[in-house]
Amino acid sequence: MSRLTGKVAIVTGAGRGIGRSIAEVFAREGASVVATSRGSDADQLGGRPGLEYQQLDVAKDADWQRVVADVLDRHGRIDVLANNAGIITYQPVHELTVEDWERVVAINQTGTWLGMRAVLPAMLGQGSGSIINVSSIWGSAAVAGGHAYHATKGAVRNMSKNAAITYAQNGIRVNSLHPGFISTPLTDAQDPEVNDYVVGQTPMGRAGKPEEIAQGAVFLASDDSSFMTGAELVIDGGYLAQ
Repeated sequence: MSRLTGKVAIVTGAGRGIGRSIAEVFAREGASVVATSRGSDADQLGGRPGLEYQQLDVAKDADWQRVVADVLDRHGRIDVLANNAGIITYQPVHELTVEDWERVVAINQTGTWLGMRAVLPAMLGQGSGSIINVSSIWGSAAVAGGHAYHATKGAVRNMSKNAAITYAQNGIRVNSLHPGFISTPLTDAQDPEVNDYVVGQTPMGRAGKPEEIAQGAVFLASDDSSFMTGAELVIDGGYLAQ
């Protein structure tokens, strides 16, 4: 498999779950991958063929500037950004604290914006690039609670469309990826009743696997999707079709 041969990619939230799978599948497809996370949970990715690890708090502009400068210094280009890092809470509006609101917005929304802003100058200079912003089915539909998560993932959806039309003439494609319920450490830590409900509402009757999302990310990163920008790639077992 070599759909990403020669491409340089940055993947955020790569310590576990969907982000880790995206990083690993990108590398298998031939990309040089900089796998990032806020903590040290992805450092074991370093040393594998095509994979290296860097610490990155997506909510900090200084971290983005450091990582992007380093990648450009060593690789000379950035072809793909997979903005995957995210967190979720399930507080309804009247129970959501300012602190929790700001934390979710900082990581899910501001982090996505900072990532795009950091890599776009390089992509503009080379006249090409693919940005994949991971939203969610909850960027288009609702579940009880989850107010801040809905707000940020809906924002990611529309931020992606704006960037897509802004940079379409510059050879830069921007698409959003919308997973349904995926079995990851993030969802494993949720209330089992919430998980059972969402899986029960999924027409295919099961949770998705991280690699099923990663394969969609490969498509968006590759030249196979060369006429695709501003789109929403939904991988959700049929949930949003209802």
